[in-house]
Amino acid sequence: MEILDKIKFDNNGLVPAVMQDYENGDVLMVAYMNRTALETTLETGKAHFWSRSRRKFWMKGETSGHTQEIKELFIDCDGDCLLFKVRQNVAACHTGYRTCFYRKWENSRLVETGRKVFDEKEVYK
Repeated sequence: MEILDKIKFDNNGLVPAVMQDYENGDVLMVAYMNRTALETTLETGKAHFWSRSRRKFWMKGETSGHTQEIKELFIDCDGDCLLFKVRQNVAACHTGYRTCFYRKWENSRLVETGRKVFDEKEVYK
């Protein structure tokens, strides 16, 4: 794929991927993709990533069913960061919130601004 030649993967073979809600513009999450994850994402239309902590390839929603359908892909000017606009099924955050960015720094403290949309203890038994 021609697009793969435009991506500058880091020394670990990864590129950050910002996942944004296609309809309302909310930033849902940030994860990393290696070449295989990006190729699989482009081939299937579903978001796939490389987990740095678990050291494994994974599909968003493989356990929860909360998949991300790719609608658009943008590449930054340096080719070292990706922006995906996605249709999010239920929620992006494993903690039960729709977005991983549910806390805001305000008046020298973190304030929860999001609301939970599912019970993570039930989904990740």
